[in-house]
Amino acid sequence: MQLFTTQYRPESGWSRALPTELDSAQTLVLVFGGRALGDDARPFDELAAALPQSLRVGCSTAGEISDSLVHDASLSVAIARFDHTRLKLAVTPVAGAAESADAGARLAADLATGGDDLSAVFVLSDGLCVNGTPLVDALTRGLPAGVSITGGLAGDGSRFEKTWVLAGQRPAAGVIAALGLYGPRLRVGRGCDAGWLDFGPERRITRSEGNVLYELDGKPALDLYKTYLGDLAQGLPGSALLFPLSIRARQSGAKPLVRTILAIDEARKSMTFAGEMPQGHVARLMRTTNDNLIDSASTAVGHAAQDWAGSGDALVVSVSCVGRRLVLGERCDEEVETIVEGAPAGAGHVGFYSYGEISPGLEGGVSQLHNQTMTVTVFGEA
Repeated sequence: MQLFTTQYRPESGWSRALPTELDSAQTLVLVFGGRALGDDARPFDELAAALPQSLRVGCSTAGEISDSLVHDASLSVAIARFDHTRLKLAVTPVAGAAESADAGARLAADLATGGDDLSAVFVLSDGLCVNGTPLVDALTRGLPAGVSITGGLAGDGSRFEKTWVLAGQRPAAGVIAALGLYGPRLRVGRGCDAGWLDFGPERRITRSEGNVLYELDGKPALDLYKTYLGDLAQGLPGSALLFPLSIRARQSGAKPLVRTILAIDEARKSMTFAGEMPQGHVARLMRTTNDNLIDSASTAVGHAAQDWAGSGDALVVSVSCVGRRLVLGERCDEEVETIVEGAPAGAGHVGFYSYGEISPGLEGGVSQLHNQTMTVTVFGEA
C-alpha cells in the first residue's frame, strides 16, 4: 500500500501537489472538510481531474484531523493505493431517520455484489437526517459475520444545520456512502473508548420513538434535561454536547452507550438523538474531564494498533465526537497527538470530529453507533 496525505485551504490551495501517479481502481481518496467547503466545487473537481479512477469518499466535519493537528474550514485528504485489496463504493439516499434501516439494507445488498471476500466496510453518513442505530444494525445483519464496520456521521461544527457526504465528484446532503474493501490480505485494527462517567439518578425512558425521546419517568424529557443544565439550557442543542446521556437496558450488565442530542423540539418537549433511545431503557447524565478524554483516546489507538508492529504502511482514520472537542477546547490537539503517538510507526493519519461514531466496542462484538467516543481504524495490507 502506498500512502499520501495533503490538505486544502481556500486561501492557499493544496499543501502538497496531488499525486496523479497513485490513481487507480484500487486507490482510496478520503476527504474530510468544513461544511462551507461543500459549496466550493474547485477542490473536488481538482481531485476528480487528478485521480479520476480512484474512489473519492468523505464528509463534512466539526473539525478536520490531519496528522497531529485539528483544523477548520479546510480539507484533510488521505490517498491510499492498495496493492492487494479491491474497493467498491455503495451509495444510497436518505431523507429522514425513518429510512435508516432500509438504507442500511440497500447498502449491504450492494456491497454483497462485490464478491464473497468482503473484509471491511467504512461508512460515512449525512449527520442530521439519519438514525445511526438501525443503519448500523441493518448493515450488520446484511453483511457476512466478521466483516469490520467502522465510520461516522458527518458534522457541521456545533451548528447542526447542514452536513454533506462526498461519494464521487461533488458533495451532497441526504446521502450515505459505504466503502467496501475486499481481499484476504487486508488488515484492519479497530479501537474505541469514551472516557465519560455517569452521574445523577437513573431515569427510565417511558416514551420514545426511534431516536426521539419524549419522556423520562413520565415527565417531558426536555423540561427535565433543562433543569440539569440551568443557565446552559439557553445554548441548546449545542450545550447538550457537554452533558450527554448514557443508556442501557434495565437489569443488563452490558456497558452503557453514550447518546448525543442533535436537535430539540420546544413544542413537543422532545430531544432528537444521533441513535436509538429505546423505550424501557434507563438513562443517566454524563460528564467528563479533559484528562479522561485524552486517556480514552490512548486506549482506543492502543487497541486498534496492538497487533501492528512491523506490518508495513498503515492508514489511521480517527473519528471523534464534536462534544469531545467542545469539552477539550484548546486541548483537542492533545487528543489527536495521542492518536499519532500510539499509531504504527510511519502511518498516515486523517480523521474528523463527527455527530456519531461507528465501531465495535473494546470488548469486540458487532459494530454499534457511539457518541462522545474516540474511534480508531487502522487499514493496511499483509
